[in-house]
Amino acid sequence: MTSPSLAISARNLTLTLGSQAAPVTILRGIDLDIPQGQVVALLGPSGSGKSSLMAVLSGLERASGGTLTVAGADFTNLNEDGLAAARRGRIGIVLQAFHLLPTMTAAENVATPMELAAMADASPRAVAELEAVGLGHRTGHYPTQLSGGEQQRVAIARATAPRPGLIFADEPTGNLDAATGEEIINLLFARRAETRATLLIITHDASLAARCERVLTMADGVIVSDTAGTAA
Repeated sequence: MTSPSLAISARNLTLTLGSQAAPVTILRGIDLDIPQGQVVALLGPSGSGKSSLMAVLSGLERASGGTLTVAGADFTNLNEDGLAAARRGRIGIVLQAFHLLPTMTAAENVATPMELAAMADASPRAVAELEAVGLGHRTGHYPTQLSGGEQQRVAIARATAPRPGLIFADEPTGNLDAATGEEIINLLFARRAETRATLLIITHDASLAARCERVLTMADGVIVSDTAGTAA
């Protein structure tokens, strides 16, 4: 039975993609426990399985085998619809590509996940969250009217507005210049601290990883090291 103090508990987690005739094994038996509230960096070369692991842990991809409990929900046997339902309100996701809906304003982009989760006062909460990330003056703007840094701020507001227990960030500064990227990371850490969420962040930046409490390194579909960051 999973401890209630664990945000994530995975045992022998596997992921195999491709056809039966030509299967490609991506994750090769991941065992991982992440306590609630911990800030974790996930490092590793391209093709090591980092993004695939995040996709499985966040419910964007269904594992091929093993067991997985996330934010108190058993993801092990859920289908795609079940995983989508389990994510709502529990998990926030920030990606390298901002993935904002182009036909919606910043406020609408932030409000939509809360509306899908049937949360009350989604619109005023979205505006308040945009104000918290410094975009109170841009709530009615569309993504094409925003800079890359502003779009990522909207993405952070969208991820944190429902107050999820878990936030996943996959190379959130990958499309930004260095100065803007540092601002975004500082903002992400500040919002996480305020909400006391668990944060798993994929990065190639060793200095960013050092700011985390824990650093996991992947290679060839397995976790090859698990060490404390300087923030531990």
